[in-house]
Amino acid sequence: MSKNKYEGVIALNTTGHEDKVDELVQLVGKEIENQGAQLEEIDQLGRRDFSFNARHLASGHYVNYIFKAEPSALEKVRTALKLNTAVHLQHFQRLAD
Repeated sequence: MSKNKYEGVIALNTTGHEDKVDELVQLVGKEIENQGAQLEEIDQLGRRDFSFNARHLASGHYVNYIFKAEPSALEKVRTALKLNTAVHLQHFQRLAD
């Protein structure tokens, strides 16, 4: 099966871990790879305020992950990231090759 290219925008809850943001970003990247994806790029977009307080959180550290994966691996990535308490929001979209 061929791999598709995806973009994942993740908002991390870094409350209490502001000094370990880079470490959290790398850990999320490893979780994505552990589900069968091949990371191509990680772009930290920085801290941004949410338009409304989502689950008592006013802002998050946004990170853009570009990776290749089989379509079946994308659901595994979503499930794994739901279990990570540092991941506040996640959104994925398929990119044109």
